[in-house]
Amino acid sequence: MPDHGLTRARTMGPIAEAVRMAGGSLARVFGRAGMPLSLLDTPDRLILLRDQLALVEAAIREIGDPALPARLSTATGIAGLGPIGTQVRSSDSLGAALRRVETVTPQLLQTATWTGLRRRGTEAFYGYAVTERIEAGRQANEVLALGYLLGTVRHFLGAAWQPERAVVTGAHLAARSEIETLLGCTVVLGPRAGLVFPAHRLDAANPSRTGACGASADAPIGSGLGTCVAHLIELALDEARPSIDGIAGRLGLSRRTLQRRLEAEGMGYAEIQRRVLIRRAETLLAADRLPIGRIGLELGYADAAHFSRAFLAWTGLTPRRWRDSRRGGPEA
Repeated sequence: MPDHGLTRARTMGPIAEAVRMAGGSLARVFGRAGMPLSLLDTPDRLILLRDQLALVEAAIREIGDPALPARLSTATGIAGLGPIGTQVRSSDSLGAALRRVETVTPQLLQTATWTGLRRRGTEAFYGYAVTERIEAGRQANEVLALGYLLGTVRHFLGAAWQPERAVVTGAHLAARSEIETLLGCTVVLGPRAGLVFPAHRLDAANPSRTGACGASADAPIGSGLGTCVAHLIELALDEARPSIDGIAGRLGLSRRTLQRRLEAEGMGYAEIQRRVLIRRAETLLAADRLPIGRIGLELGYADAAHFSRAFLAWTGLTPRRWRDSRRGGPEA
């Protein structure tokens, strides 16, 4: 079974803005996707890829616009790819850029996906696929991705460039004519989503090469079930202390299956949760904005005394002494 994919919360920003502009309810959209609205204030946090797909579907339903994914990504273009856009703009040629995107996308933007280049005789296929077994929202996510693929190629071939055709998976595509207008080409149904264009265009030079290819402000996303569990626990802390059953449910697993798979990776749920709680506690204490009792409540403790005892066991310091040490203040 493939790892559960992760992606950065910044991918939801344009979706949320579109819902706002259409007069829709963000609370309802995020509620349907099972996600907290606080994610909009923390764009560098990681979420499950399946949650992003659910959010896109919820936004389409909220504002009644099946072409929304294509509208968003074609309007945003390469700027919506964040660090991937930097990789593209620093490549010598279109072909080099697409090969680089294939390497860095699962490291910096989203895991459990493939974005890459395949040559088929005189044709080039710049494709995108979700490798995790997710069906809900898959096609809408592919349409969203096509607009970003289009923006990548247009950096080299110009804003008016159009592919020969685009491909999405599935048996039916809603709002096909509108999506075709937005992408500037015919859209057909096939086994894998992507853009098709003449292979000789891969030699096109970068008209405005900038920056160094290796640099990125984003740390690699990482992989593995333990990583997903840690991020889900951290995300759930925005609302309440999560349970192992709740986290297992979010991953589509039973409690025992989750425990067994974590054990196979040499870890346990309790230890992962402890590390997340320590990290969140230290972040809140270092920010120096909330009283210690409130921080304890944020982390799911009944009162400051329970939190202080737990923090002392974790670090060897009380929360107050830890905070004072960060300020350079007294030890006592």
